[in-house]
Amino acid sequence: MTVEEYNEADEFIMCKGCHRRSRKSQWESHFYVCPVCGKYKNITAQYRFSLIFDKDSFKLMNRGITSDDPLSFPGYKEKLKDAKEKTHLNETAVAAVGKISGVTSVAVVLDSRFFMGSMSQAAGERITRAIEYAEKHKLPLIIFSASGGARMQEGMFSLWQMAKTADAVEEFSRKGGLYISVLTHPTTGGVTASFATLGDITLAEPGALIGFAGPRVIEQTIGKKLPKGFQRAEYLYQHGFVDEIVPRAELKKTLTKLLMLHGFKITGGAPW
Repeated sequence: MTVEEYNEADEFIMCKGCHRRSRKSQWESHFYVCPVCGKYKNITAQYRFSLIFDKDSFKLMNRGITSDDPLSFPGYKEKLKDAKEKTHLNETAVAAVGKISGVTSVAVVLDSRFFMGSMSQAAGERITRAIEYAEKHKLPLIIFSASGGARMQEGMFSLWQMAKTADAVEEFSRKGGLYISVLTHPTTGGVTASFATLGDITLAEPGALIGFAGPRVIEQTIGKKLPKGFQRAEYLYQHGFVDEIVPRAELKKTLTKLLMLHGFKITGGAPW
């Protein structure tokens, strides 16, 4: 492949939904939502922060907490090294503190590029510390979930994070903290069964798969065909599990309105 061919190919992104190619500039202008069919593409933690935080207002937290190999699981260290090199992350949970329309807030994003957003001991610790920071400083908390569940290479060390993060959310809530949970594609397994579904307000991106076990596993277990759209954000919204489905382009505006409704003072101009 020549340099010219590579650069031309790099200008296009293939949609996994409609399998159509669109220019990268079109994807960017649509917030990485397919300009042809509307399917949502997973985005990085840094890009997510840039969408919700005021410009140049956020800083990352707890970056020194990284995964190790508590069970000496075969091949895990090599996979961790490979994931770090490919994503330039050292863990799936990325936390930051910044301003949303002038309101200092704590946000955590599970970046699904790193081990499919799976819950590790380090990820659970990062999330817990972010919650505790929000509690200590009386700040609103927003967590964006995108996960395949527990990280099998860490066994029980991974599963313990369900209880730890849920307990941290409970303590945060007991002390009057505002927690907004945003479910993105996919939110499954132990993440769904813990902090992701404990928000005071639960938002979701359009089309997100949300559940504990996947649809195929459920169908094989119960021996029945599931309803169309089962476990998708729209189905869960219709059945009261999700409070609102929010397009990516409207997210900062929605978060700002929710902060206003809960008594936080908006400064620097609202995004509408």
